[in-house]
Amino acid sequence: MPEITKIVITGGPCAGKTTAMSWLQNAFTEKGYAVLFVPETATELIGGGVAPWTCGTNADYQKCQVWLQMEKEHIFWQAAGTMLQQKILIVCDRGVMDNKAYMTEQEFSEILGGMGLTEVEVRDNYDAVFHLVTAAKGAEQFYTTANNAARTETP
Repeated sequence: MPEITKIVITGGPCAGKTTAMSWLQNAFTEKGYAVLFVPETATELIGGGVAPWTCGTNADYQKCQVWLQMEKEHIFWQAAGTMLQQKILIVCDRGVMDNKAYMTEQEFSEILGGMGLTEVEVRDNYDAVFHLVTAAKGAEQFYTTANNAARTETP
């Protein structure tokens, strides 16, 4: 059975997640790890036409996003368990906890409760979470939405 580590890279828009993930790919590959990347779920859903403004409510959308994120992470974990490499790093481009920023505390709690989960269980599903600070905080001139059509946040 391989040693599997699962981490999350998160943070505000233009925080350097893409650069950090590229660095992780190079650094951990050199150390003998297989590096797997779970793509950002919101970008996939919104790009596919499933968005907060196309679903019945934001809570309906967030529920879809949480479910898909959990499923993707589960599939990557299962796949990692079958790999021949002894050390595997799963990097999640944002994680389940990111959804909490886009809904009320009660909505988030209800979604997790409907899945039979608590916030602590979701958080502790990761070995580490790295929160990067957005360039939009104090350096607004470097903020852009041009690199992600799903991004709607302002600085």
